[in-house]
Amino acid sequence: AYDQLIAEHHPEIKMDMEGKKTFGMETNAKTLSRWVLNEQRRTPGATGDFSTLLNSLLTAIKSISAAVRKAGLQQLFGLAGGQNVQGEEVKKLDILSNELMINLLKGSFTTCALVSEENKEVIMDNDWDRLKGDFRKGHEEFVIETDMHKGKYIVVFDPLDGSSNIDVLISVGTIFGIYRKVHPDA
Repeated sequence: AYDQLIAEHHPEIKMDMEGKKTFGMETNAKTLSRWVLNEQRRTPGATGDFSTLLNSLLTAIKSISAAVRKAGLQQLFGLAGGQNVQGEEVKKLDILSNELMINLLKGSFTTCALVSEENKEVIMDNDWDRLKGDFRKGHEEFVIETDMHKGKYIVVFDPLDGSSNIDVLISVGTIFGIYRKVHPDA
């Protein structure tokens, strides 16, 4: 009776073949975060570091995607000046994307080194203190303890691949690789 009442007064809510209500979109989607957390629970000895790292990456990538979508409104199109390590002109979105990736990955405390296409040098965990000014851009300050950020992952990335195509509306994306540190003391 309830289902019939719903069907009569809310035609946008339909029943699927199994009798479950549908709303024209998936309401119980299996996201990457949800899948990773489920796999973590099934893995003996999992510490959650990899899940934290992936969630930080997802947040950075979603933030980059939002910045790309709003680039015209926020005047983020165009050149920032200078050249990157490949000799390409640096765009404003390249700088923003690189900052997002570095800050969110450093803030996860799961990495020991970051390698960005936009930086000449590898960012090592002993550079965190030198770079901690990056963490003070918001209203909060993050205190970085020496032992706290001895992560076990190395992340390599191109924060905004194809950025030279952005002005002509061709697809862009973020490329990354995650490697586990071989020696715990390294």
